[in-house]
Amino acid sequence: MKKVRLAIIGTGGMANQHARKFKEIKQCELVAAVDVVAGKAQKFAADHDIPRAFTDAGEMLRQCEVDAVSVVTPDLYHAPVAIQCLKAGKHVLCEKPLAMNHAEAQKMVRAAAASKRINMVNLSYRDWSCIQAVAKLVRDGGIGELRHVEAHYAQSWLSGGGWKDQAWMLWRLSTKHGSQGVLGDIGVHIVDFATYPVGSVRKLYSQLKTYPKAKGNRVGEYQLDANDTAFLSVEFDNGVLGSIYTSRWSCGHANRLYLKIFGTKATVEIDSEVATDAYRICKQKKGEIWQSGPWMTVKCKPTPNNYQRFITSILTGKQDQPDFKRGAEVQKVLDACFESERTQRPVKV
Repeated sequence: MKKVRLAIIGTGGMANQHARKFKEIKQCELVAAVDVVAGKAQKFAADHDIPRAFTDAGEMLRQCEVDAVSVVTPDLYHAPVAIQCLKAGKHVLCEKPLAMNHAEAQKMVRAAAASKRINMVNLSYRDWSCIQAVAKLVRDGGIGELRHVEAHYAQSWLSGGGWKDQAWMLWRLSTKHGSQGVLGDIGVHIVDFATYPVGSVRKLYSQLKTYPKAKGNRVGEYQLDANDTAFLSVEFDNGVLGSIYTSRWSCGHANRLYLKIFGTKATVEIDSEVATDAYRICKQKKGEIWQSGPWMTVKCKPTPNNYQRFITSILTGKQDQPDFKRGAEVQKVLDACFESERTQRPVKV
């Protein structure tokens, strides 16, 4: 079985995770690193034993034998870089959110279809076996007809002060630096986490909030104007109602994803602070009016991560999920959130 020659484009913090994960895959070979800052590309390449470093993606595509790329640039550059690489005939894994808006994401979907190359968006919590198992359980009718959904993604770093000298945190608070706020950064994850097992969103009402964080809401070159809290009241295509929220002000929760799905036969719950390889379920007993337990814990079989899914898809020619089309679907929900906040009205997705 041949090795997939892969280049990493963008060498910020998350790129280190990409490099580590791809190096664990025997069928993958890291051949190049790209960053517009020459020193960063060279240091990243040295740190991860990557033979070549470039400051321009086009130059890398012309000069380097590469089969695939992993796009880990700031959000603003996802679409242009991914489309450039697809047109050059390369398979593309792109960080989330897929694009800055749904129209841009659709251009990426069309470029991927035209190229006939493998395309994936790194919705990284698909790596957890619990969400894969719960999605299958719901699809198979294991909790009956769905009735209500609760989901949240809670981070706490804005509650402290250590973020004020961290560029990788500050850019996430600034629309000028390409951020869509907490909604685009981690809201994209909880939207995918909820809709993957439940189904698409039909309609939503969203409220976004940007709380004061510094004098004049500015730290150096960073204007802190991106949303840091988002609440969504949603109706899914199947008529089920749900509440989804995400915030960086959740003191006590460093990085918590929570999902609870209520059905006519059972309720199922995922809490990442408890386990990512197990879920809890409470089954309704026939003939009982009140049902408050017992809750049972179900261990889940391991599942391949997105990096392995991407390489396997390239080697087999079989497109796996989550692909660009899925990334565009999630982006459409985010667009609707911004529109709902602007108009202060419910919006059809």
